[in-house]
Amino acid sequence: MAKGRLRRRLAALDQTLTTQPDHALVGTLRIPETPVSPARKIAMRVLYALGALFAAVAIVYLDRNGYRDVQGNALSLLDCLYYATVSLSTTGYGDITPFTPSARLINVLVITPLRVAFLIVLIGTTVETLTEASRQTLKIQQWRRRVRDHTVVVGYGTKGKTAVAAMIGDGAQSNEIVIVDTDRAALDRADKAGLVTVHGDANRADVLRLAGAQHATAIVVATNNDPTAVLVTLTARELAPRAKIIASIREAENQHLLRQSGADSVVVSSETAGRLLGMAAKTPTVVEMIEDLLTPDAGFAIAERDVTTKEVGGSARHLPDIVLGVVRGGQLVRVDDPEVDAMELGDRLLYIRNAEGSR
Repeated sequence: MAKGRLRRRLAALDQTLTTQPDHALVGTLRIPETPVSPARKIAMRVLYALGALFAAVAIVYLDRNGYRDVQGNALSLLDCLYYATVSLSTTGYGDITPFTPSARLINVLVITPLRVAFLIVLIGTTVETLTEASRQTLKIQQWRRRVRDHTVVVGYGTKGKTAVAAMIGDGAQSNEIVIVDTDRAALDRADKAGLVTVHGDANRADVLRLAGAQHATAIVVATNNDPTAVLVTLTARELAPRAKIIASIREAENQHLLRQSGADSVVVSSETAGRLLGMAAKTPTVVEMIEDLLTPDAGFAIAERDVTTKEVGGSARHLPDIVLGVVRGGQLVRVDDPEVDAMELGDRLLYIRNAEGSR
């Protein structure tokens, strides 16, 4: 009953953010910009301006019989270039003019739009500012159409930022990670790191839906307090019944709530830190080794792989790799358990790899 009331409460908070037009999402959903050097921007604008100029020259040259200069001479290619230049720059000396109806029609329908485009390129900095919202709208449309099989990280504080760094160090691409947070400063940091960001409360289903949680392969809940983690996990499980949900909490007594809400894995941050502190009191080098194993892009790292056909039937203890356990049917079995003395097709090995050697 309590769980049903909680679901109804969450449904009432769902304000269908994803049904809004894409332009209304600018500022809520941000797609990271690809950095471009100022020199490249200037060079591109010069090329656009030259493209508009040469297009105008070609159009005037093809219809040069419809133009005349003050002396009544036919237009040469140089005359066409001159006319296009003064026309697009709105100088207009009047020494060359279109006099046939077709030339005047082309001037209105083609040369005038080219003149506008030419001016837009010349004042590109101002136009870029004015069109930033339009460009973001287009990028949001494209992103929402193709986002699939990504990872949603709720909370970009210390835990969330470290989790993202670990995923990227383990080979994930930054465009495969979406950050959801209510803190603008945290989202700014994520945006600078090249991550897609969504500003909003992850307790609301429409915010998670905007982040594509329904299409995600994994959802990491790295909030700052346990009640929020429970609500976010429950909402995420409702939207993504097949996604892997990993949640972090401070107190071990709340672990069962996360499990009941649908979390596949629960990390108790306070107990984990406490164990490391206790170990460091006597064996600080063990803590260093654990830190090394938890850093995927340097030294040794814990990894997972499929059992190959050649390894089926053999024991995981006899492999060249240092195997820690076998994942069978979604359950982790220790390597010394007799159940996994004979590996089966479909098993996955949890082993220690050399991060630098694998790269």
